[in-house]
Amino acid sequence: MFDTGAGPAPRREPRLTAVSDAGDTTPEALLHRTALGEDAAFAALYDLMAPRVYGLCVRVLRDPAQAEEVAQEVLVEVWRTATRFDERRGSAGAWITTIAHRRAVDRVRSAQTAGERERRAAASSTEPEYDMVAESAASRLEHRQVRRCLKTLTELQRQAVTLAYYGGHTYRQVATLLEAAVPTVKTRIRDGLAKLRDCLEVAR
Repeated sequence: MFDTGAGPAPRREPRLTAVSDAGDTTPEALLHRTALGEDAAFAALYDLMAPRVYGLCVRVLRDPAQAEEVAQEVLVEVWRTATRFDERRGSAGAWITTIAHRRAVDRVRSAQTAGERERRAAASSTEPEYDMVAESAASRLEHRQVRRCLKTLTELQRQAVTLAYYGGHTYRQVATLLEAAVPTVKTRIRDGLAKLRDCLEVAR
């Protein structure tokens, strides 16, 4: 571990030899030497860039534990891909921090995608279809018959059923639109669909 001043720095990987005192120690020189297979050069580069990489990851992820994990991945990627660095396109520091930023953003997007999948799964499991009545009515009867039967409902029932049947809204969405509690909306839709079904049965 290294003291970055903002939290634990990522662990060094792979296990490296002691740093030699030969050659230039700028990030560019160390990166070039790393590309040539000098483990000691990467050790020096690691110690030089780890705090900067970790700090960037913390700013993006806002989670020290995840930031340390991503920073570790970044520095290992630098070690493995050092031969791709082209000094003509920018500094070594910029090249490394670009990798770090990309990795951190990818982690954020991955977490957001996973969270969205969980929310969709939870919504589908907690808000079932209202009733098969609406779907069967649409397939068996003309829309004008449905509209005529809707007129037999109370105003509150008609509003709830219309939003659900024609609008395709969930219980929670209907409740928000009508400024009513979810249990109240469920009762309106259930009773309204039962009355609608009776009306449609007579109309057949």
